[in-house]
Amino acid sequence: MEGNRGSSQRCDLLQKIREFTRAIVQDLSIGRSPIVLIDRFRIHCTNPHANCCCSSVLPNGKEILTLQRENHVHRLDVLLRVLLIVQQLLQENRHGSKRDIYYMHPSVFSEQSVVDRAINDICILMQCSRHNLNVVSVGNGLVMGWIRFLEGGRKFDCINRPNTAHPIPVQVEEVKDIVSVADYILVVEKESVFERLANDQFCNANRCIVITGRGYPDIPTRSKWPMMQSNCVAQRYAGLEFFLQILRNTVFHSNVSFL
Repeated sequence: MEGNRGSSQRCDLLQKIREFTRAIVQDLSIGRSPIVLIDRFRIHCTNPHANCCCSSVLPNGKEILTLQRENHVHRLDVLLRVLLIVQQLLQENRHGSKRDIYYMHPSVFSEQSVVDRAINDICILMQCSRHNLNVVSVGNGLVMGWIRFLEGGRKFDCINRPNTAHPIPVQVEEVKDIVSVADYILVVEKESVFERLANDQFCNANRCIVITGRGYPDIPTRSKWPMMQSNCVAQRYAGLEFFLQILRNTVFHSNVSFL
């Protein structure tokens, strides 16, 4: 049922994207400048003494984007480029990070905040969340070692090749049939250390699972942690720099740092 609902949401979103782009093409075909209306939302109160409704999720006016204004041309260009990437992600049922999208056209986007704004605009236009666009905030963590699991029909078999890195699935809730013969989990902070362990065939000599969040663990990496814990008898940790912050964030899903 969950898979059918997700497929239906993707189809609905793809239909909205097609209708949006078709309207723009039709305007251009008759020589008319397209007009894009984006709802504005009040995020915080600018007047603490006013009797306002800042907690309301209702839009607070609209922002009008048009090709007739020079400062809107680049913003619309970026929006359409990002929308095309999102469409491809949805059609192929893949996920991409905001950083991945930026590096597809770095000379056009110029900086990450430009992509972030376009994604936010698309969410407002399509009335959905970033999650629905198959866009994640950061890239996936990595896992290798003595574990096997299924995710969305795909089989991740690390046991047959324990020193081969696999990306941690974005849809952690779809992970099932976890099988592990590992004695412990090794959490590594830096990807470079993870790669060194893989090159040294560490998991051949040690029956364990090695996991890294590539510096600071993303949500899927943090979410997968308790799922793997139930399959191992002990956990060990590696990585000295910011060790306590990484450990706390991984285990307790918290961004609060130890000092």
